[in-house]
Amino acid sequence: MLYLIGLGLGDAKDITVKGLEIVRQCSRVYLEAYTSILTVGKEALEEYYGRELVLADRDMVEQEAAEILRGADAEDVAFLVVGDPFGATTHSDLVLRAVNDGIPYRVIHNASIMNAVGCCGLQLYNFGETVSIVFWTDTWRPESFYDKIKKNRDIGMHTLCLLDIKVKEQSMQNLMRGRKIYEPPRYMTVAQAAGQLLEIVQNRRERGDELVLTEETVCVGLARVGAEDQVIQAGALRELASCDLGGPLHSMIVTGHLHPLEVDMLRLFSSQTNGLQSLKMTDSSTYVS
Repeated sequence: MLYLIGLGLGDAKDITVKGLEIVRQCSRVYLEAYTSILTVGKEALEEYYGRELVLADRDMVEQEAAEILRGADAEDVAFLVVGDPFGATTHSDLVLRAVNDGIPYRVIHNASIMNAVGCCGLQLYNFGETVSIVFWTDTWRPESFYDKIKKNRDIGMHTLCLLDIKVKEQSMQNLMRGRKIYEPPRYMTVAQAAGQLLEIVQNRRERGDELVLTEETVCVGLARVGAEDQVIQAGALRELASCDLGGPLHSMIVTGHLHPLEVDMLRLFSSQTNGLQSLKMTDSSTYVS
């Protein structure tokens, strides 16, 4: 059997009882190590689980899936994923490969950012399409995520923005020369994401486009959701561009129409100076009475 087991969002203890029992009975246990991270390292997981873990990076999962599935038709193999197993499409591909090889599989679900984001007080059924915000480079500055946010805002929906993770990435020079030298890990912050979004807003303003959000649009920054040191900060987009929410992982929400109860909840996570106390006047386009 191939088991896909969600680890939740916090630390080693967030695995379910069912998931932990399965991990301890498997012949091999892989830890997916590129779509997300926990606040603790591989060693802490191994100590709590009582098992050695094999780190599965992007290359292994996408190019060497046969190695993960090897022998899974005759023994139990576990594939551990931070959050929920289906938080990334790559894991659906692994399931399809297993089925094609005649290997049965079972999924052990857990909390993911897709539902835990409700901790900020915004109602989950008011969210539209989730978007990813990627790191810009000197030569690549995509704006497609803004257009998806616009579609959500046009119908009054909130947008969950998942922020870029760069793990085991090669520089262009090393990639072209075939050298297995990797750049240090990078994790996008809320401030970086808000800064990029502000640049797009300004670009659209200079082009004369009708703006669907502005520097004053109410947004929410979240850091390390599910951990003991979780941080939530609500405020205007321009304010989040200068906030410091600490270490990874970060996520950001661009709000749509806000229900009064949502407004009251966001005030719990706002500073006294960021204007949420007068939300109806500062960003009336996002408020529903």
